[in-house]
Amino acid sequence: MELTQYIDGYCERTDFTYWAEPVNAVTNAAFLIAALIMWRRTAGLPLGRALCVVLGMIGVGSYLFHTHAQVWSAIADTTPIAAFILLYVYVANRHFLEFRTLPALGLTAMFIPYVLVTYPVFSRLPFFEVSAGYWPVPLLIAIYAVLLRSRAPDTARGLAIGVGILVLSLTFRTADMPVCESFPLGTHFLWHILNGVMLGWMIEVYARHRRGVRSEAVA
Repeated sequence: MELTQYIDGYCERTDFTYWAEPVNAVTNAAFLIAALIMWRRTAGLPLGRALCVVLGMIGVGSYLFHTHAQVWSAIADTTPIAAFILLYVYVANRHFLEFRTLPALGLTAMFIPYVLVTYPVFSRLPFFEVSAGYWPVPLLIAIYAVLLRSRAPDTARGLAIGVGILVLSLTFRTADMPVCESFPLGTHFLWHILNGVMLGWMIEVYARHRRGVRSEAVA
């Protein structure tokens, strides 16, 4: 596949001009806004700041994809998303489950075989197959929420809220093409807005968890 090959996968796009998806393109501002808000709230948290940077990159990459709509821009879109997921899984292993650095890295690497196992399952389920590559993520967050329900109940609740937002977001991502005939704008833009909220919230959950741990240490 050539890097300049065009991709048409969204309801809003009707041709391959730059502004063929204006709403899908502009709503990527949600990621940038969330990143800027959380940057101020993660002072003193290097991993929190790193998550904010990657969140901003998600907005830029997605904007490039919804304007250029080519293979190279699809890579620019998905690479920061994968980076955010892996970084957050490491954060969860290192600071939520309190593993040391090397075990946390090793457990983070297990995300790849986890996806290889769960992706085929979701790809065979009606409705889920459209976003099969993403559905393993809310499932994994839910697993962490269950594991933390006794150790860190506030963090567990925060993760559960993140699951709810992400499930709603994925629902709109999946509905984009099915509703296209009756709603030509599609619903993919809602995926952007809700994802910006969700990823910002996940960084907030981490920041609150770290502040809580520090408060306990001082007390």
